[in-house]
Amino acid sequence: MSFRNIAIIAHVDHGKTTLVDELLKAADGFDERVGIEERAMDSNAQEQERGITIYSKNTSIRYKGNKINIVDTPGHADFGSEVERVLRTVDSVCLVVDAYEGPMPQTKFVLKKSLDLGLHPIVVINKMDKPTARADWVVDKLFDLFVQLGATDDQLENLNDPVYAIAREGKAWRNEGDPQTDITPLLDYVMEKVVEAPNDASAPLKMQIANLGYDNFLGRLGIGRIYEGTIKVGQEVIVTANDGAQRKGKISDILTNEGLEKVKSNEAIAGDIITIAGIPDIFVGETVAANADVPAMPPISIDEPTLKMEFLVNNSPFAGREGKFVTSRQIRDRLEKELETNVGLKVDFDAGENYEVAGRWELHLSVLIETMRREGFELQVGAPVVIMHEENGVKMEPMENVSISVPAGIEGSVIAELGKRKGMMTNMIEENGIVNIDFHVPTRGLLGFKSEFTTMTKGEGLLSSSFDKFEE
Repeated sequence: MSFRNIAIIAHVDHGKTTLVDELLKAADGFDERVGIEERAMDSNAQEQERGITIYSKNTSIRYKGNKINIVDTPGHADFGSEVERVLRTVDSVCLVVDAYEGPMPQTKFVLKKSLDLGLHPIVVINKMDKPTARADWVVDKLFDLFVQLGATDDQLENLNDPVYAIAREGKAWRNEGDPQTDITPLLDYVMEKVVEAPNDASAPLKMQIANLGYDNFLGRLGIGRIYEGTIKVGQEVIVTANDGAQRKGKISDILTNEGLEKVKSNEAIAGDIITIAGIPDIFVGETVAANADVPAMPPISIDEPTLKMEFLVNNSPFAGREGKFVTSRQIRDRLEKELETNVGLKVDFDAGENYEVAGRWELHLSVLIETMRREGFELQVGAPVVIMHEENGVKMEPMENVSISVPAGIEGSVIAELGKRKGMMTNMIEENGIVNIDFHVPTRGLLGFKSEFTTMTKGEGLLSSSFDKFEE
């Protein structure tokens, strides 16, 4: 059996998860009577309510005797740590772009990570049923973006041959005159363009952990790709930590992806993306190998958090009315459990009973707070504070690339407000009564701006941002 490993990447709301639904339906042996729910990969309650993807998830389909492992990734830069890790496990990425909006700030964020790893993106121009669809313009903008991000000639090759899709209707095609009946042209394209994953099953085992999970029965789970060899239940392994230290472990369970199900297996071979259990202290980036002589994989680096908040015990007059877990010990235990799987998060437990929690951005932290609230925790949180860095004695702060679309006539107030917040306008274009403006803004200048922006534009404006770099 041959393996193809791909990740679906895109800006938020460009149709990644809907596209995955249709790919699952096109799998060999898919039972139409059973069917799948809409946006099946968004299984978390908050994902379904917010209509966004928060956690990277693995699935797989069988197509013409081959296994295609698919990773659905979040579109928000807040959950970028989810994307950075899984890109190491795949052979290519499927870049989904809206046929009208084109590439957006967070498209740039995930695309840069993919190009840096040497991946060759497959371009899917989605939502071709929009009356305002402009595929040629989108391809031109993507070309500019690829060049700006330093893409090689080989990485630009697939741009000349994009796939067009209406994911909601389950249709894809490659040329204008092609029949538009189902999604299989995209799968055929994946089989043609994505290199088959090397699967030398006879070599010593080498696997790298890219994601973590937790199961009440199996304990901590490591999710990753087998690069070489075969892994078996009961096998003794050597785990190499990110600092080079080695320790022994034993595999108690192996789970492989079959559609939306995780199926127990006795063994798995190189090229596949699997989940293992039995190593209670496994962590992202660690190498699981057959013996101590197998060279470790390079560690996976994750961008640092840019925002922090204080989590503390609720000491207001209304304490104890909302939740059942109210003590600092209970809050600490829950944060320690979160650190096991949420690697983009950092917590400082040394500040007494106030815990300093650092994350990628407001949404990253708000999802954690809401999850804890639903689990019955009651706590107070402080105002978000931007994390400053010091390099060579110079104070550095995080900067964001901000893209704004507003109806013509109200852009003046938006520009004035972001000017007060130390924002610098880098580009402005007016098309069909819509003004598109790009800004370079300090992260601290964006705190609290989104609600103000909604009021200012009467809900008609679109705002998206992504972390750029640290500046003086």
